[in-house]
Amino acid sequence: MPQHLSIHRENAVTAPSSGRPPRHKRDREATRAALLAAARVHFGREGYAGANVRGIAQDVGVDASLVFRYFGSKRKLFEEASAEDAQEAGAVLAGPPGQLPYRLLEMILREERPESVGDHPFIAMLRSAGDETIRGQLHDQVCDTYIAGLRALVDGPDADLRAELFSAWLLGISVVRTVVRSDVLAAATLPEVAPYFDQVAAALLGGGGSADDRRGGPDR
Repeated sequence: MPQHLSIHRENAVTAPSSGRPPRHKRDREATRAALLAAARVHFGREGYAGANVRGIAQDVGVDASLVFRYFGSKRKLFEEASAEDAQEAGAVLAGPPGQLPYRLLEMILREERPESVGDHPFIAMLRSAGDETIRGQLHDQVCDTYIAGLRALVDGPDADLRAELFSAWLLGISVVRTVVRSDVLAAATLPEVAPYFDQVAAALLGGGGSADDRRGGPDR
């Protein structure tokens, strides 16, 4: 069950003239942040269609009308809750291009998120792919970011196919760990997976350089 978040009722009491923002503004920001946190849990576990605005508001201890006041609609709430994944994608893509595959593996094998936070936002998009708009966003995010970055690394023929096969393998690892929660892979650590990862990366992406080069050094 999602961790319940308790938020005091908003009020119009202003702070003393100390330069600090009025108390009602701080309460509004705290409530908004708590709604986003609860939304990530619900969207991650139930998908867009299954998540209920009333349930999200209930977890925060506020009326559902506040969701619409702060975000305008359920879709806008989903988009803002999912924005975290776009930021993470930007951070992963920003490093040295040759180390992108290993950075993606690190992202997938990162320690599980706390129960109060929910699954990775990307899983929320997967579970919501029945919605045409979200499916289009998922396509653009996967194809225009991760696959495009991997495509640039492929050495040899059939570059598009090989980049997509490698992406599908990584996505499968993420789903088996996060959604299926398998007995072994869900608990596997980066050092345990890395040797097999190196073999698959070499077979599908090709290219020169050592495994240490692709990981960014022997200590990683």
